[in-house]
Amino acid sequence: MRLKIFHKRITAEKSLLIVANLLPVYGVWFAGWPAVEVFYVYIFESVIAGLLTLTKMTITGSIKREDTWENNGRKTLQPFWLFLFFFFIHYGFFITIQLFMFLKVIPGKEIGLFDFVTHYFSYISLNGLIMLCLFTIGYAYKNLYGFVVSGAYRSASLMALMFEPYSRIFIQQFTVILGSFFLLFNGGKLFILVFSFARIVFEVLLDYERRIQLMLRRNQERSNSRS
Repeated sequence: MRLKIFHKRITAEKSLLIVANLLPVYGVWFAGWPAVEVFYVYIFESVIAGLLTLTKMTITGSIKREDTWENNGRKTLQPFWLFLFFFFIHYGFFITIQLFMFLKVIPGKEIGLFDFVTHYFSYISLNGLIMLCLFTIGYAYKNLYGFVVSGAYRSASLMALMFEPYSRIFIQQFTVILGSFFLLFNGGKLFILVFSFARIVFEVLLDYERRIQLMLRRNQERSNSRS
């Protein structure tokens, strides 16, 4: 069966994400928001993705208690807390490196990693906070509502859940570092416009995260069929 490339139906959570992605375009182009503040909000999104993944893993782990851990083709049954601990350390390491890279490429700014993390909300205004809240609500609804209501949490693979947000890291690294060059040459408005519409295509129309989930699920089914 061929997968549809674009989604024709715009659901409530997708509508919320569209609004959240268009808000910074309006703010930067017409309301005088500094582009670098929107940049700070985009930086924090990977943290939100990690927290939502931990939430999903905890919900599934509270039901399954144990799940299959696969390493180099070898499968073992492990307690759910091991998946949580591994993800927290491994993803946390990637996020730390990512934040360090992002803070180094912000033009004209000398921001320490510890200061940025501990005083994050001092770097964004009320407008940035509203945008961050919209993104958080949109992603939470998109990732958790269907996950819980459909009952998918009962049979979800902890291994598959654990690797879901990693694609976002690589996409974020590319786009935010690219955005820093736009900011360096005073092209913040153009960056926000292009990046926001690209995110609408990838997150709302293509819905790449769910496609990754489907691929991971199919790979696990193939692996289970061979064992």
